[in-house]
Amino acid sequence: MNSVSAQGCVRGLAVGVLVAACVVDVLFAGSDGTSILPTAGPVWPTLAVVLVGLAAVLWPAGRRPKWLTPQVRTAVPALASALLTAASLLVRGEVMLGPGEILTLLCLLFIAVRHCPPRWAVVCGTLDAGALLILPVRGDAALSSEVQGMQVIGLLLIGLVAGFAGYLRSLDYRRTVAVSDTRRSERLAIAADLHDFVAHHVTGILVQTQVARMMATTQPQDLDPVLAGIERAATEALASMRRTVGVLRDTGAEAADRRPVGDLAGITELVEGFATPGQQVALHRDPALSPDALPHEVQAAAFRVVQEALTNIRRHAADATHIEVRLRYDTDTDRLVVSVADDGRGGTQLPAAAHGGGFGLVGLKERVTALGGELEAGPRGGVGWEVRAVFSAGRS
Repeated sequence: MNSVSAQGCVRGLAVGVLVAACVVDVLFAGSDGTSILPTAGPVWPTLAVVLVGLAAVLWPAGRRPKWLTPQVRTAVPALASALLTAASLLVRGEVMLGPGEILTLLCLLFIAVRHCPPRWAVVCGTLDAGALLILPVRGDAALSSEVQGMQVIGLLLIGLVAGFAGYLRSLDYRRTVAVSDTRRSERLAIAADLHDFVAHHVTGILVQTQVARMMATTQPQDLDPVLAGIERAATEALASMRRTVGVLRDTGAEAADRRPVGDLAGITELVEGFATPGQQVALHRDPALSPDALPHEVQAAAFRVVQEALTNIRRHAADATHIEVRLRYDTDTDRLVVSVADDGRGGTQLPAAAHGGGFGLVGLKERVTALGGELEAGPRGGVGWEVRAVFSAGRS
């Protein structure tokens, strides 16, 4: 028997017990305790209270009208039960206490504590608990030892049911918070992918398109390499977008495998395909730096640093003629140092909408610091700009 069928059997058994207990209430309603036949009073008040309680507990979730909120479900039966108790005291008519109403009020207390909005949970839970505690005094307001004993038992049951419902409510809240945090983390990660990869390629397409337009009249014979670069950047942008959409559609390890992250080898390809006519891009890589000895998350973060720095050069310093990318391993501190420097003066011909909103460096700093690294970005001593990140290589 699988878990679904087992849960169905348990639920069916619980419903059967509750209905049977309510039938006992109706049979004993108004009796004198010597017979199950209603000989001492009317049955309909108990029957009405029992039916209201059963409807509130057992009404299928998919068929409940909008007005039947948890507040209504838990408050109305409790008020009906309290009114029946008050009426029995006024007319001095004894009403036999049965198990059905007790179980129903306990079920409603559970629903109130677990499912009602916070403020309503207190109100409705108090109503259900109060209605349960005054059940023993029906028809006789004297607080005999028997009545007091029943009320003590009622308090214990109320504490157990409310405590269990509150515990489940706290689990629901923690689960909701965890799901919300996970979704937020996924959205931030996807936003970072879109910014780091797609924006990089699209910016490259924009810059190379501008170069192609200028060369179309002066150097048409040299257009083919530029157009090839545009084609390559567009292909890479589509591939990055496809991987990101795959992450949005899927979850788990397969989605994580499709996420574009990059590594040290990707930095070499990134640098080689970056330069536009009139620019020189040099990659200086420490011979002692072995990718196999570096954690993959460090390589991915280093790739993002270089990518974001090069994208910002295209956006804000298109007049740069010399760009240096350095990857150095500091043996004394066991750290990987990544730096990107340019000699631009801030000249750019990109539209204002393509300059970015400043979120790239903010997200990059979050990524670097999450790995225990440090990120600095600012003007160089002479001209140009430099981005420098330091990571723990994790070899020691």
